[in-house]
Amino acid sequence: MLVAIAQGAGAQTPDEQPLILRPSLQLAPASGGNSTRRSVVLLADRLRARPDLEVAAEGNVEFRHAGSVIRADRFVYDNADDLASAHGRVRITRDGNVYGGPELQLHVQRFEGFFLKPEFHLARNGAGGRADRVDFLDASRSVAWNATYTSCPRDGSGDPDWLLSADRVRIDLEANEGVADGAVLRFLGVPILAMPVLSFPLTDDRKSGWLPPSVNLDSRSGIEVAVPYYWNIAPNRDATITPVMSTRRGAGIGTEFRYLEAHDEGRLDLQFLPHDRVESTSRSLGRFEHDGTTGPGLHYSAQAIRVSDDNYWKDFPRQIPTLTPRLLPLTLRVDQGGETTHLTHRWYAGVRRWQVLQSTDPSSVIVAPYDRLWQLGVRADAPGVGGVNLSLESELNRFVRPEGNQATSLAEGTRWHAVGSLARTWSTPGWWVQPKLSVNAASYEMEQPLSDGRTHVSRVIPTASVDAGAVFERDSEWFGRLQRQTLEPRLLYVNTPFREQSHLPTFDTGAFDFNAVSIYSENAFAGVDRVADAHQLTAGATTRLLDPATGAETLRLGVAQRYLFRDQRITPDGVPLTQRFSDLLIEGSSSLVTRWRIDAAMQYSAEIGRPVRSIIGVRYLPAPFHALSATYRLARGLSEQVELGWQWPVYRGRGADGGSGGTGRCQGNLYAVGRVNYSMRDSRITDSIAGLEYDAGCWIARVVGERLSTGRSEATTRLLLQLELVGLSRLGSNPLQVLKDNIPGYKLLREERNAPTANSVND
Repeated sequence: MLVAIAQGAGAQTPDEQPLILRPSLQLAPASGGNSTRRSVVLLADRLRARPDLEVAAEGNVEFRHAGSVIRADRFVYDNADDLASAHGRVRITRDGNVYGGPELQLHVQRFEGFFLKPEFHLARNGAGGRADRVDFLDASRSVAWNATYTSCPRDGSGDPDWLLSADRVRIDLEANEGVADGAVLRFLGVPILAMPVLSFPLTDDRKSGWLPPSVNLDSRSGIEVAVPYYWNIAPNRDATITPVMSTRRGAGIGTEFRYLEAHDEGRLDLQFLPHDRVESTSRSLGRFEHDGTTGPGLHYSAQAIRVSDDNYWKDFPRQIPTLTPRLLPLTLRVDQGGETTHLTHRWYAGVRRWQVLQSTDPSSVIVAPYDRLWQLGVRADAPGVGGVNLSLESELNRFVRPEGNQATSLAEGTRWHAVGSLARTWSTPGWWVQPKLSVNAASYEMEQPLSDGRTHVSRVIPTASVDAGAVFERDSEWFGRLQRQTLEPRLLYVNTPFREQSHLPTFDTGAFDFNAVSIYSENAFAGVDRVADAHQLTAGATTRLLDPATGAETLRLGVAQRYLFRDQRITPDGVPLTQRFSDLLIEGSSSLVTRWRIDAAMQYSAEIGRPVRSIIGVRYLPAPFHALSATYRLARGLSEQVELGWQWPVYRGRGADGGSGGTGRCQGNLYAVGRVNYSMRDSRITDSIAGLEYDAGCWIARVVGERLSTGRSEATTRLLLQLELVGLSRLGSNPLQVLKDNIPGYKLLREERNAPTANSVND
């Protein structure tokens, strides 16, 4: 038994610093010491002790033992039985968990005993409650009788906003589980859930069990209720099985299986509706993703998504997580790379097929990309001596029309191509020059005759280019801030002779967008089926302002234009380009003004004296949970849109502190969230999201409406409702992913849990 020790090792000279004992709330074993020693620390106003028998203490008692701290007015410790008895304002702390009440009896080493009428606080989730009695079975397990549980303030000012009460609550920290018998969940005094047995997680760790039900309301399926069951199969495998009931469509089921092996990972999703009462047929979706490695650098992957019918993307848009919901890919790929002293190489093989979801509306029919029945390729890069770089890419592809593609006139065939280049770079820290010679060769073997009657055709097109640029720097000051300013001029000269290509197919080739990257490219096309004839010079300059301490970019302005020395006959629209000066590209961004961010890009046509394409975006972020954004997009002759986004507090309750506190009952913060996309050309709102979030500190309520266009005169509308009881669970549908994906600058009112399994509820 250690009461107090202050011992010097020897005489202390005036230059030596004295040793100071610093109090600690926890008694951790000394470095290199024996953690199983039953050493304790006892502090009190009055102390009576019988060595090796018992110790009695009174007045401001503090007892510490290997991570446990007990405070009380009166305290008795029986050394032989390792039994501690405490009375009067008893408070025990262990692993951050705190219990307080009038009386405690505890076998300290085994952490076994009982606590009468305690109030408790769990450090892992900030929640707690009170009980008539708590029995400690060991350091990890306890049982609370006639207990209540909440994460709302428990200061005696009134009933908490949400309260879980139970006849008995069993806590198992090792299993990360709380089990409540005879549980009733009340919200704002109203019972909203009653179950004979209710289990809940204590942390964000994964746990098998029923997740809270999800309720969705949309214009196509009516009210849809899903009750998912999460199965924690193994540390690296899990599954979610979700029965679904829709008022309009009937009963269905969804499953998701995920795995993470040493060299492989992936997921499998299946959705099945045996009988859709609206369509009078079965509906289904299958999705598979896999990625793995084996051997020396061998990599393989697979991605596939398939649905039962063409209207699936309209009726179930949330189940197709792709940017092109009417083009569903199936991709298989194997590749392997290697590297030697003078060569980096990679070979690959693959397959890509498309499922095309067509529409009965002729104006909405789409022409899908070609399927690659098979693909074989190799790439190699060889940095030579003296800065000379050699690169080569060669592929053999078999292209066929995808099923469901109504453009049956598209030709099918096999293409071999090779693209090689030889470049030499001279550079210093302030400038560089890179001349390059490249060759694009291709050979076609067609199933149907081409426009000139041939089924086999080849072509070889060379290109010579010189790319040069420089970087100048100087120190400057803008808006009272020290900045480092750069000036970066750049020139690109390209010379590609004309080769007739109008009779050749275009299997995988399209025109580049006009932007800061494509204007400095040697070819106006992406892919190898078309090579633009060019004799041109691109000139441009960019200036930047950089923070000299962090290197962060605070401003960027750039301008570029292309000059043609001769007419260009190979163009994306097939019309020869005779204008000597191309459109002017202007782009920039700025965060010089605190809390403001501006991004802009413009394609300006001197021929018509107006912008052809432009995008301007402004974002205002003055504080957390304060975000306003506006974006204007113009593609002349095609579209003109304005987009507004926001997350902004519209009401602050008394004592609310930015969403981190609040006690409910109109004491929290109310936020408006949303995004609206308005088509000025069609004079209508195309897509929109609008809702409210109320943060009361210990609970958050969300109401979000979403309208998604599925055609010129069609749209799907749905309503998302969610109640998040902080420290327990989320009930209802989940709009968080919708808000994060669609509202620029949106910030979660609470840190999102790592996995949906954190909200599991078992019955």
